[in-house]
Amino acid sequence: MRPLQPVSASARFTLGIAFFVLFFAVWGVFTFGGFVPRIFLADPFTMVHDGWTLLTRHGFLFDIGVTVWRVLGGFVIAAIVAVPIGLAMGAYKPVEAFFEPFVSFARYLPASAFIPLFILWAGVGEVQKLLVIFVGSVFQIILMVAVAVGSIRRDLVEAALTLGAKDRGIVTRVLMPYAAPQIAEILRLVLGWAWTYVIVAELIGSSSGIGHMIIESQALLATGQMIFGIIVIGVIGLISDFLFKALNRKLFPWSAV
Repeated sequence: MRPLQPVSASARFTLGIAFFVLFFAVWGVFTFGGFVPRIFLADPFTMVHDGWTLLTRHGFLFDIGVTVWRVLGGFVIAAIVAVPIGLAMGAYKPVEAFFEPFVSFARYLPASAFIPLFILWAGVGEVQKLLVIFVGSVFQIILMVAVAVGSIRRDLVEAALTLGAKDRGIVTRVLMPYAAPQIAEILRLVLGWAWTYVIVAELIGSSSGIGHMIIESQALLATGQMIFGIIVIGVIGLISDFLFKALNRKLFPWSAV
């Protein structure tokens, strides 16, 4: 094993599975061995049993679907707004000078701090959840896209100018293809953050969703259900992560060159 030395796909898969096996083994040792009271941390078997009960008897699949819809809805709206602004900021310095101070300020504001205001403005319905995800995602995407577009190699722009490209051609034929793989990677990362925001939004004033199930399970001291809900979020995030990577490789094959 050497620094930065790549590993084969099979070795990567084996090592990734090995970590999960080790994780569940340590979890089992601490719970079955009595090191941690089960009222504070359910054992893996109890977690699986409680999760199956949630899925078959309590309609947890509906809660999962509601949460996924909220995440995708808020995230897509944020991406539609943020990506064009980020492209404009990265390509045109006056636009960057106009937007960058406010965006840099706003991205430090925690989305959870806006929940009381959003409840006041929009109630406890779906709009409030979408707003939390939107605010938590939009400013991060804007700034990261602007940095990705602005980091283009200058020799590529100069070569395009030499070949007679105009301003619009430089943006559409040079800047956008160069930054597209990085923008896709940015969206993949921010989608993971959006899951954090939706769970926080569902913990307050919600009657459905994974976060709602977790907060109800807390009142019942049902740690198995709580852990199952957390694991479901991780599994969905992992699946979306792999899908994003596969789509990125298919749409932007030049990024691997």
